[in-house]
Amino acid sequence: MPTQAARKSKLTILHAGQLQTLPWLIHGFSTRAGGSSRAYGRNALNLGFTKQDAKAAVENNRATFLQTLGVGGRPPWPLVTLRQVHSDLIHPVTAAPGQPLVGDGLITATPGLVLAIQTADCLPVIVVDTKKRAAGIFHAGWRGTVKRIVEKGVGEMRRRFGSRPRDLAAAIGPGVHSCCYTVGEEVSSKCDSQFAYAADLFHERRESDPVREKYPLLFLTARAPGHSILPVNIFLDLAEANRRQLVDAGVPAKNIDVSPLCTSCRTDLLFSYRAEKGITGRLMGVAGIRPSSTRKG
Repeated sequence: MPTQAARKSKLTILHAGQLQTLPWLIHGFSTRAGGSSRAYGRNALNLGFTKQDAKAAVENNRATFLQTLGVGGRPPWPLVTLRQVHSDLIHPVTAAPGQPLVGDGLITATPGLVLAIQTADCLPVIVVDTKKRAAGIFHAGWRGTVKRIVEKGVGEMRRRFGSRPRDLAAAIGPGVHSCCYTVGEEVSSKCDSQFAYAADLFHERRESDPVREKYPLLFLTARAPGHSILPVNIFLDLAEANRRQLVDAGVPAKNIDVSPLCTSCRTDLLFSYRAEKGITGRLMGVAGIRPSSTRKG
């Protein structure tokens, strides 16, 4: 996914090239620099209320993030978030909810709201109806992917807003990539049961053993060649799984941007729950619709 950076001071927001051409849409994927948090390094832009960070720091980070997006005026646009549970629950919203929502997807055709998903390895996926001016955002870890949350999100936009898949554009934001995303046999089995193309989503790699490689004669056995006792790691391409879901739902492949950034590889830029052993902040993917009077162009 071609990305462009909008910078204010040290704060950087990543944008999908295709979505940035829509003057009525605000969207972006946060990065880790330019905030007030100290729990995850100096000046970290943690946007999630994690147990290691101060609530005041997160609130300040969110205000700064919205200001940089251009929706942090007085009053700022309402920020609509979820208590994410790795589900396929999707909520249509027309106003800021009076109580916290539980689920992993949000859709709207109402201007002046910021829909937000928090991640730290899972994928934030934005889907936009370029004709009806509607937007959705989805949290896709492996569980949500197996439950087809993105595909169901397209269906919900079609049902609620009359969206035609051919009019949709999508952006899959930064997340853990197949270079780093090891999973167990449970995950590969569940994907096999759900997706005809599951074989295309996985690759295997045997663990290396430096001592064995240096002194191979010490490890000679009667086993036939190729029958190594070294364990095999299974790697999942989560981004490709969600891209294929979007295509299966009817979104043209040319309308889908996929970020090349791996959260686990790029902890200098992004938060990664896996790479940082669970002690990390949260990124945010957001989408919203500008009121007519504030649309650019």
